[in-house]
Amino acid sequence: MKNTRNLIVVDDIRDWQPEWTNYPVVSADEYITGDDYTSAGYRVVNLCRQDHKLSLGYYVSLLAEARGHRAMPTARTIQSLMSKRIYEAELDELNSVVKRSLARIIQEDFSLSVYFGQNLAASHARLAQTLFNIFPCPLFKVQFLYRDDGWEIGSLRPLGLGQVPLAHLFKVKDAMDAFLSKRWHIERDRPSTGYDVAILHNPEEKNAPSNARALRNFIRAGESLGLDVELITRSDYPRLLEFDALFIRETTSLENHTYRFATKAEREGMTVIDDADSIRRCSNKVYMHELLRKNRIRTPRTEIVSARNIEQVAGDLGYPLVLKIPDSAFSLGVFKVANETELRGKAAQLLKDSDLVLAQEFLPTDFDWRVGVLDRKPLFVCRYYMSRDHWQIYNHAAKGDDCMGNFDTLAVEETPPEVIQTALEAANLIGDGFYGVDLKQKGDEVYVIEINDNPNVDAGVEDRILGDEVYVRIMQSLLDRIEASRQRAEDEARAEHG
Repeated sequence: MKNTRNLIVVDDIRDWQPEWTNYPVVSADEYITGDDYTSAGYRVVNLCRQDHKLSLGYYVSLLAEARGHRAMPTARTIQSLMSKRIYEAELDELNSVVKRSLARIIQEDFSLSVYFGQNLAASHARLAQTLFNIFPCPLFKVQFLYRDDGWEIGSLRPLGLGQVPLAHLFKVKDAMDAFLSKRWHIERDRPSTGYDVAILHNPEEKNAPSNARALRNFIRAGESLGLDVELITRSDYPRLLEFDALFIRETTSLENHTYRFATKAEREGMTVIDDADSIRRCSNKVYMHELLRKNRIRTPRTEIVSARNIEQVAGDLGYPLVLKIPDSAFSLGVFKVANETELRGKAAQLLKDSDLVLAQEFLPTDFDWRVGVLDRKPLFVCRYYMSRDHWQIYNHAAKGDDCMGNFDTLAVEETPPEVIQTALEAANLIGDGFYGVDLKQKGDEVYVIEINDNPNVDAGVEDRILGDEVYVRIMQSLLDRIEASRQRAEDEARAEHG
């Protein structure tokens, strides 16, 4: 947003400590009825009481939304915290954290205060942060009750600043300073759509889908379209609803935070690439095999392996063959076996962690095709060559330049038409998002190896032909999706009201 400024709203100015001088603060009445805070550009931190659904504190967040301000908590969050039925649905991921945090509590009830994701006791730091990630509310109190089968949440209540014990105010101030010190959108000298895009990344990830230069290119491309683009990490989960769209540039998995980000963003009506359905569909090779088989798209001969049919597999596919863990990525969890002894040993090892694995005929080629598909259209084409003296593109046992093979990038129109057509047919089975289809070619026959929901876009590789246009097209797709979503919402509202 433009000219974004922090603004603290409290029930009564007397609740604010006189020595806290580094933030502007107004009363709820002043914010709601005054004319000074109706312009865009405020980041409203609502520290008012929310004792009932139509409280003054609720209206502060509701009016902030109407004015285009960013508010914490949002009106939606306040509503969720008022309904045990709603917030209980969000608590599945808490069980293990609660169990560890409260292991030494001997009484049958326990209250935990959460101030901007922090608690006074270091032993409850992770629990407080996890609760704040789920319920991004500045100040709230949770009551835990011990039942026969363990701890459960008895109540979860937002707090106004005036309801915080005086002895805790130092912690509120420290936690607030830490939270509000995070970077916020700044004014840029360019036309603005008013839309904010978050790019989720992990700066520590070894095999990230985009390198640092590519991420900078995405930001510049977004800015050229009038988008406010910000890099975020998993710690920014409480801020997710500050944005209009989420673009995931971190390796996705059903087991990590990327899927939680995508699911929450979609549930709140945000535009998302990669969407949760695409992550779910692409993350499992057993599902993908069945989908491609059903739709008669050529793949290497493939068998689903369980503990009961190991011997049959070799007879159908021959040696060598490839075994794959269903949810592997970047060639991890993919193994070539040369004989029955290796098959039995490796299959037994893999079946300890998964009831099913895939066995696939081995198709030796010098390179794999990768076709990037966006909005059901080809975006880029690369040939990834096998790493030195290895049968895969990635050789995780090697070091330096030998861990990955070479590449070349082709124009879409220079690519064999059968490669493009097969890639589009496969990607379109998943959805209309952003995919990377891996294929092998033997003569005129093209085989789909897999469909990736989070394809690489590295500066100097996938952008070698189109240059900056690759980044602009992806960011334009996000912008088009945001505007289409807004238009649908307006159309539905008009239809509802006659």
